[in-house]
Amino acid sequence: MLTRLLLVAGLGAAQVQKSLADSSACSATTTVRPSGTATPVTVTVTETVTAVASTASALVKPKVFIINHFALEEAAWTEPLKLTKLIAAPGFSPLFPDAKCNAAGAICQLTTGEGEINAASTISALIQSGKFDLSTTYFLVAGIAGINPACGTLGSVALQHYAVQVDLAYEIDPRELTSNYSSGYIPLGAQTPLQYPGFLYGTEVFEVNAALRDKVLSIASNVTLNDSSIAAEYRTKYTQFPASQPPKVFAGDGITSDVFWHGELLGKAFSQFAYILTNGSSTYCVTAQEDNAVLEAMLRGAMAKQVDFSRIILMRAASNFDRPPPGVTAAQQLFYTNQGGFAPSVQNLYLAGRPIIDEIVGNWDDVYDGGIEPLNYIGDIYGSIKGQKYRPDIG
Repeated sequence: MLTRLLLVAGLGAAQVQKSLADSSACSATTTVRPSGTATPVTVTVTETVTAVASTASALVKPKVFIINHFALEEAAWTEPLKLTKLIAAPGFSPLFPDAKCNAAGAICQLTTGEGEINAASTISALIQSGKFDLSTTYFLVAGIAGINPACGTLGSVALQHYAVQVDLAYEIDPRELTSNYSSGYIPLGAQTPLQYPGFLYGTEVFEVNAALRDKVLSIASNVTLNDSSIAAEYRTKYTQFPASQPPKVFAGDGITSDVFWHGELLGKAFSQFAYILTNGSSTYCVTAQEDNAVLEAMLRGAMAKQVDFSRIILMRAASNFDRPPPGVTAAQQLFYTNQGGFAPSVQNLYLAGRPIIDEIVGNWDDVYDGGIEPLNYIGDIYGSIKGQKYRPDIG
């Protein structure tokens, strides 16, 4: 029997304590510090789960698999979805060594650890674990994010079509560049920020199933999202729509970087990079540290017929603005300002995601078992998934 106690500092530093009571007692402590910390609000969540064995003769075949990246993203799902079965596998994060499933095995959840290396390693381990049949599973990749104020506001939830990796680039300190350079980030193989890369690594852009995205968007768009009084007050500093409006679920694309960047100039530079890499099709709205890494591991699983790449849903909830309002510097906002969006963003992942899960599981036989046919190319910039109706429109 495992009992997990989460002490959630919803608006500041968060300390997560885990105590294990079984035949070999042990404990571990991890600390999460979201951006814009201030006076913390402590929420206690107690979670009881039972460890179970998984054998090759009884593979778990989830209908939906939730992918989170750190403890506070995970916390909202476990009790409401009754994810009481633990399934360990070699290669999972040392901090999150178990996948969790409900009794029927229809819904599972796994936390990857933060950053691109942790995410790719964990998803690769999941696919190769031999514990699951993932061939028809829908993956809900759900994490918090920074948000472009031109796209949305604190607490808003974005459902993505494109994911663009922006940290595969040359970088020169702008103080060592001439004034005609708009950014110190320059695409690999190029000489100016606005040139298309001269060569590619293959993980720069992924495109997921827009028909599936649109379908689940129609389901989640009527959800009333949580907000906070601090977030409501802070967004009034932004004069443009929709930054100044209440949170909602919307369609918007994401960018991935291990660097937790911040500010107007980098925001504009990465928006331009996303636009170039997608031939003008992508609108950068939310930030991520894991999405392209998750998608590369999924792509390789899809190429081995272990995963269906058309069944991936990318969802990000905004915990902070990616650039400051007028009169505030980037450093002031990042280091010293509590924007009030962290707690609502974690809560809104569940609020927007739960009806999507209920829809898929509840209408499995009639709608989702056979899949939602893509009406666009899906996959990476190389065109690695063969046999599609549609040609790559990226790259």
